[in-house]
Amino acid sequence: MEIGHFLLGLCALFYSYTSVSAESTCKLKAKFNLNSYKDVEKKQVVIGGMFPVHKRIASSDGNTSRVPVSSGCEGFNFRTFRWTQTMLFAINEINQRDDLLPNTDLGYVIYDSCFTISKAVEGTLTYLTGQDEAVPNYRCGTGAPLAALVGAGGSDLSIATARILGLYHFPQVSYFSTCSALESKFQFPTFLRTIPNDKHQSTAIAKLVLHFGWTWVGTIAADDDYGKYGIKDFKEQVEEAGVCISFSETLPKVHSPEDIQRIVQTVVEATAKIIVVFSSDVDLSPLILELLQHNVTNRTWIASEAWVTSALINQPGVSPLLGGTLGFGVKRADIPGLQRHLLDIDPYDDPLTEEFWETLFNCTLRPRSARGVADGLCTGSESLAQLRNTYSDVSQLRITYSVYKAVYAVAHALHNLEHCVDGQGPFIGIGCADISSFEPWQLMYYLKNVRFNVPHTDEEIYFDDGDVEGIYDIINWQVSSNGEISYVTVGHYNGSAAPEDRMTIMNESILWNNEMLEPPRSVCSENCQPGTRKGIRQGEPVCCFDCIPCADGEISNSTNARACILCSYEDWSNDAHDTCVPKIIEFLAFGEPLGITLIVISAFGALVTIAVGVVFVANIGTPLVKANDALLSFSLLFALVVTFLCSIVFLGEPQHWSCMTSQVALALGFALCLSSIMGKAAVLMMRAQALKAARNRAKAAAKAAKAAAEAAANSGNPDVIVTNTINNNEASACANPEVDSLTFGHQRAIAAVATLIQAIACTVWLIILPPHPVENTSAQNIKIILECDEGSVVFICCIFAYDILLALLAFVFAFIARKLEDHFSEAKCVTFGMLVFFIVWISFVPAYLSTRGKFMVAVQIFAILASSFGLLTCIFLPKCYVLLVKPERNVEEMMRPRAKPRDGTSTGTSASLATAGTEVTATIASTSMND
Repeated sequence: MEIGHFLLGLCALFYSYTSVSAESTCKLKAKFNLNSYKDVEKKQVVIGGMFPVHKRIASSDGNTSRVPVSSGCEGFNFRTFRWTQTMLFAINEINQRDDLLPNTDLGYVIYDSCFTISKAVEGTLTYLTGQDEAVPNYRCGTGAPLAALVGAGGSDLSIATARILGLYHFPQVSYFSTCSALESKFQFPTFLRTIPNDKHQSTAIAKLVLHFGWTWVGTIAADDDYGKYGIKDFKEQVEEAGVCISFSETLPKVHSPEDIQRIVQTVVEATAKIIVVFSSDVDLSPLILELLQHNVTNRTWIASEAWVTSALINQPGVSPLLGGTLGFGVKRADIPGLQRHLLDIDPYDDPLTEEFWETLFNCTLRPRSARGVADGLCTGSESLAQLRNTYSDVSQLRITYSVYKAVYAVAHALHNLEHCVDGQGPFIGIGCADISSFEPWQLMYYLKNVRFNVPHTDEEIYFDDGDVEGIYDIINWQVSSNGEISYVTVGHYNGSAAPEDRMTIMNESILWNNEMLEPPRSVCSENCQPGTRKGIRQGEPVCCFDCIPCADGEISNSTNARACILCSYEDWSNDAHDTCVPKIIEFLAFGEPLGITLIVISAFGALVTIAVGVVFVANIGTPLVKANDALLSFSLLFALVVTFLCSIVFLGEPQHWSCMTSQVALALGFALCLSSIMGKAAVLMMRAQALKAARNRAKAAAKAAKAAAEAAANSGNPDVIVTNTINNNEASACANPEVDSLTFGHQRAIAAVATLIQAIACTVWLIILPPHPVENTSAQNIKIILECDEGSVVFICCIFAYDILLALLAFVFAFIARKLEDHFSEAKCVTFGMLVFFIVWISFVPAYLSTRGKFMVAVQIFAILASSFGLLTCIFLPKCYVLLVKPERNVEEMMRPRAKPRDGTSTGTSASLATAGTEVTATIASTSMND
């Protein structure tokens, strides 16, 4: 005992020493100016509270010549004052219960944070110290232990207070701080809340925006942690889903007309019709007032839970601006007895209530002991029930209900702490805490693990790492006929449900701004319809784009396609460019009108040619038919029949056999035709050359005879007789011009050899690189042209160049023989025939190259038919005319050379050569007689 007394005395001495030392060194640096509610006398446990009863701190005069005193507050807030009274109501209700803390009477200390961080910090330090002058790290007050702080209002206020309370492991239960930053237990280890984390709300708003297809939205956030974190989480989610932010503005915490005007101008000029606002009602109110001044309408506002049911925002006259607003509100509940408590307060209880009364009734409260009522004074007996005020409106108890739950959470934790069973406690040594002297960290354990049902609503409350479930009502501001706004629940959101079941919304129950039935559209660019793709505008958000039509052969079959899809080579895009359709298969078919026309013309040409052959057969023995090898004429007619009929093979769907047959038949047909004509023309040319030589000799003989006659006349001898000195062999040759150097055998040999050369070339072509059918998809995009690939360009060029060579030779031979004077000038017919042939094929080349598809085949067939008809007409029509119409000219004499005209205008023919000697003799005799 003596040792114990000694130790007690030593401690007392030490305490006395430290006290004296502290008094000599500690100074009060500042005095706090706080509004508060207190009821701590004779209470076992004290619960702290912090509410932004005022909107802001009063401006300071900046005087530094006296002891600094913190600024007062101004702008009384009826809504938050109701929250304050709700905490008092809940504590009174708990104190009257027998099943909850039956042996413990709760007290309270409630401070006004003035919606300002500095005031929230002042209240926190004062609360921890236990006296009006804050002494950090010390609890200087005596009496009941402090349980927890319910507060401190907005997120930025709670962040400030949570950092301080966390240092001392002091529990804090918030009713209004939703910022997602507060979920960090590393920074805020003792922070809990009965309102959902904003990460749920940000997700919910993002889902709402995506639900209605809005891709162009503006955002406005308060310049605090609540606004910044809320908008940040929202932006991250919607931008990932393809939504673009039209503008992003920040509301000033300190009223700034310049900033408000700038934000109003942004809203007015922006094309976004959807505006998401993360802000408290206090910060948003100045902007709403300014927007009303500018008569801004036709906007749909998306409200966060901080202002979605705020009467500070929902003032008379805001319906044109805010009608149709959608927002998310925390759970609503009815609290029986609360309204009676709100209406029964005594205005003389404390300065805060007195200020409330004077502000509400716009008067000055007279002293309680004073009698009579002067103008401008309140009696304190005015009826709150007669006023329709935010304070007494209990129709939308959402944040109020959250306050109620926070107080009950602390009470249930204290109840569990008080009723801990010794030996079954949660602390070291299985101990329990004493309700009269527990430490804050001990209560924190029970708060983290508390689970209870809220009175009257039976909602189960528990904390999951300091947070509660993210459950919201989707609220629509609907304007009634009298212009008042009512809050209508049009859906729900549960952040704990499966992703597909989290949000339910009744679209048909929503009334949009201006009473539109359809949701407003808010896009930077209208959706790109199928058939187009999105083209990004340089320097603009991805939601601002141009709709670029898909190119030919490409499609897009979805809305807002980022790229067009290339159709396969067998398909092509339709006119709308939204579907690939099979390409048109094109070839010159037998059954179509053009094909039938060509078949008829080809058949007609072949029949006419055969008819000509029949006429020749019928007149096989006549001089005209025999004049120039009948067999060569028949080979020419056969070749023309082949060219007429091979044109039919070009029709129809190309096959291997038709591709080879058509080109080879055409090449061989023309080779036989042109070689036969060349044989005929060669004979005519040789005959013309022979007759020309005979005529020249006859002219020379005549000139010699004339010279001899003139010499005899000049000599004066009448007995001199000049005789014909022309060589008898030469006269005989001139008299028989039909004796040609090229015989029929030579003609046939020429035709046979020329055709054989072509046949050999065609055979080599068919063996090495034969023509074959192909699908041409490059000539025309919308068609697949079935055509024949020649196999080798070199081969086909050589083969048809050979035909052209034959044609040139035939034309040259016929052109040389064109002046052969006889009654039937076949050389001229051949010349004209070859001219027609060349004209047709020269015209064919540009026409062929300028056409595509089946018309190329048609042009080729027309060229074949035209050239064949030209040869048939020019070569055989004159002969048929003689055979059928003028048979009297089909005699031997008509096939011989005719006489040369006396005027000598003729260029010289076989007829003139036959009479050359006679003319010379007659001339000499005439001269002699005259003499």
